[in-house]
Amino acid sequence: MKGRLRTAARAGWCAAVVTLAAMSGAVRAEVAAADPIDASMRTCLARSDMSSTAGQVQCMETARAAWQSASDHAYQQLLAKAPASRRLGWERSQRSWKAWREAEAPMLKAVFETTQGTMYVLFAADMQLQPVRDRALALRSAAANTGNAGDAGNKPVARLRACSQDADCAHADRDMNRYYQRLRKEMPSRARPTLARAQRAWLGFRDATTPLGDARGRIDVIGARVATLKRLSETVGND
Repeated sequence: MKGRLRTAARAGWCAAVVTLAAMSGAVRAEVAAADPIDASMRTCLARSDMSSTAGQVQCMETARAAWQSASDHAYQQLLAKAPASRRLGWERSQRSWKAWREAEAPMLKAVFETTQGTMYVLFAADMQLQPVRDRALALRSAAANTGNAGDAGNKPVARLRACSQDADCAHADRDMNRYYQRLRKEMPSRARPTLARAQRAWLGFRDATTPLGDARGRIDVIGARVATLKRLSETVGND
């Protein structure tokens, strides 16, 4: 059957999903393992009374709500500290982030409707959690680095080179387009417009957000999208 995982790989993947959720985004987010929200989620996931699929999803949903609160708090801190020109940029970024998440939800639903098995229920919950966590950490970092005496957050942001002129960015962009096309090919034809809307919304988020940071930050934003599209392209149609 198309997209079927080998038995051994499937078992390993299923065993890894809780670890993936518990260690949510350690590399991408570059956050200390002792973050209280992550620690609380790990504790929740390890509880015997939360060992069912529903219980595990509840743990991740609770963590997602906590990260959303952290994101909202960091955003307000950032607006209070940023100079007016930067504040307007972050307001555009935040609007585009919300628009992307609204467009992404039905696309994820369409992907996971093509799968069967409880591990994909956990994967779906994790993929709702990660972008909220990443956004909270990005806003925390921006808030922490804005408003300090002599810090870069009070200075005009250097104009980024076009992605096509930055080898790392161009490579990441090619990877993103490759996995997008792979996912589009594998999705049911009726769901492809949903994918297209989600990708357009993400591009809007990228275009509003990356000018606020540096070249490394732009790679991080694109790299997170590459990872998402790759994971979805390897998930769609599996049972």
